[in-house]
Amino acid sequence: MVDVSPIIPAGRQVLESYGGGGFRISGERYEYSVLVEADLTRAWGGVQTWEDVSAASLIGLGGDAAQPKTLLIGTGTKQHFPTRALRQELREAGLVVETMDTGAACRTFNVLMAEGRAVAAALIAID
Repeated sequence: MVDVSPIIPAGRQVLESYGGGGFRISGERYEYSVLVEADLTRAWGGVQTWEDVSAASLIGLGGDAAQPKTLLIGTGTKQHFPTRALRQELREAGLVVETMDTGAACRTFNVLMAEGRAVAAALIAID
């Protein structure tokens, strides 16, 4: 497990570590891919690899188009890029998408959360 714990304001999620097929988030262990928002973590159902990612699996994270929310997608051990169509569909749902490997997404989420930014993360679990 790689520790990535920063100081986060009370009431917000913190990604403490990742690896071993899951994550430690705000003191709880999740043994699967997850969707993380400021105050909520839930299973990212059916997503184990980049090929499983779809707009339907992410739309529930949307803010509103007038106040976009940054969505970090942790794509596994390697960075992958969304198609133009997927990026556009997520933008229409109020999400600005950034993809990176899962470790980088965890660290970036914590930095943005510490800054009080509107951010969510969709993280594919890695070993």
